[in-house]
Amino acid sequence: MSSDTAQRPVLVVDFGAQYAQLIARRVREAGVFSELVAHSVTADEVKAKNPVAIILSGGPSSVYAEGAPDFDTSIFDLGIPTLGICYGFQVMAKALGGEVAKTGRREYGATDATVVGDGGTLLAGTPADQNVWMSHGDSVATAPEGFDVLATTLATPVAAFGNAEACFYGVQWHPEVKHSDHGQTIIENFLHKAVGLPADWNSGSVIEEQIAKIREQVGSARVISALSGGVDSAVSTALVHRAIGDQLTAVFVDHGLLRKGEREQVEQDYVASTGVRLITVDAADTFLGHLEGVTDPETKRKIIGREFIRAFEKVQLELVEEAKKDDGAPIKFLVQGTLYPDVVESGGGSGTANIKSHHNVGGLPDDLDFGLIEPLRTLFKDEVRQIGRELGIPEAIVGRQPFPGPGLGIRIIGEVTKDRLATLREADAIAREELTAAGLDQEIWQCPVVLLADVRSVGVQGDGRTYGHPIVLRPVSSEDAMTADWTRLPYETLAKISNRITNEVADVNRVTLDVTSKPPATIEWE
Repeated sequence: MSSDTAQRPVLVVDFGAQYAQLIARRVREAGVFSELVAHSVTADEVKAKNPVAIILSGGPSSVYAEGAPDFDTSIFDLGIPTLGICYGFQVMAKALGGEVAKTGRREYGATDATVVGDGGTLLAGTPADQNVWMSHGDSVATAPEGFDVLATTLATPVAAFGNAEACFYGVQWHPEVKHSDHGQTIIENFLHKAVGLPADWNSGSVIEEQIAKIREQVGSARVISALSGGVDSAVSTALVHRAIGDQLTAVFVDHGLLRKGEREQVEQDYVASTGVRLITVDAADTFLGHLEGVTDPETKRKIIGREFIRAFEKVQLELVEEAKKDDGAPIKFLVQGTLYPDVVESGGGSGTANIKSHHNVGGLPDDLDFGLIEPLRTLFKDEVRQIGRELGIPEAIVGRQPFPGPGLGIRIIGEVTKDRLATLREADAIAREELTAAGLDQEIWQCPVVLLADVRSVGVQGDGRTYGHPIVLRPVSSEDAMTADWTRLPYETLAKISNRITNEVADVNRVTLDVTSKPPATIEWE
């Protein structure tokens, strides 16, 4: 990707739909960089970003409803190619002189759409009759002047339209979801055929762009990195190290909430592959002390996030003294592996609700004394993994299942204690071993193992009656953690996991399976 293209994104305007993030992802899959902005973005702000195109997302509101997301319609006067989706389609139609009406005929879920004529540039190469995913009550009854109707459904007379001269297009359905059979083709038609954008954005261009940004931001200062051993922090640390080398020191805090074998993997495999200077802080007793008696999940997250920073501050003082002795540069920055989904679920997704705090986003103390470097903040997990591979990080780390920064502390429902951590750590290790042995690692997104520490159930082990804790298995399949479904694991694998856990892990006499999708549930229990 050229530097000019890197500075000119496709802006995805978020009208409060969780799918806005998915649109941004689909644009990147088409080889074009995307950036999410709030629906409150002004025409001047858009001009300042100088985008190559705009995509208006869906949303839960009616364009006529009181309090519906507003939009600066003068943006349509900027001459920027625009694609409207669902609510964004209706915003475009209404603003440009079309008619949006409450027809009383709603469409939700799978719907048959019929292409009108050749479908224009937008629907080129897609079947005359196709299955699309709808979610709307209002409908575009009349297209704006100068627009051609490109598709209809039984309930929607204008299901897609286009004005090739202005390069304005819209669809009532959601092409970003895979339930729309030819959705990605439609997005790519808009980007490549209508707008004429090349498919040249990739992980290599991300690395080059971020290295330049990091060097400009850091200058000669020194940096410390929050290395947890997970994919996100491992890749962000390696990327910053590629940019500034020995100006970076990675700090690995063993908070006692890690999974089995994780400390060794970081201290040995990761350091050997990257050459990063690593300092390990053994802070398990400190974290457990602050978590004593705490059961509220949000409080746990904030405590763990706060203590991470406190640990860094302690190391910072030591490194400052070291720098003084060597007449070295000051430490001014902290690296964090924040990703797009972290930002969205912490309420930073331009109109989305705060689902949970994240220690990389919403859990930092107000007196933080570092500037932040977040080179992965606009990326999805699969993009981060690919960057990690290009940076030479071992597959055992790059391919790891996502693991929350607060660690096992939020997979214990109830107070976090040393004994409960030991119980959960062994159960988690068994589940991971059996999933790997069954060859299922690539079929699931992750499998959180949860200890219901405040629950006891009756069991029979040996000749006696027991009151043990239940363990919950939460295998899920997902593309980016924005939505997920529970994974239908083979019964034989589930049986092996259950049998081993109840036989090998003390105080556990029951293993259960969570079969809830996201939404309505989140992937983690806390």
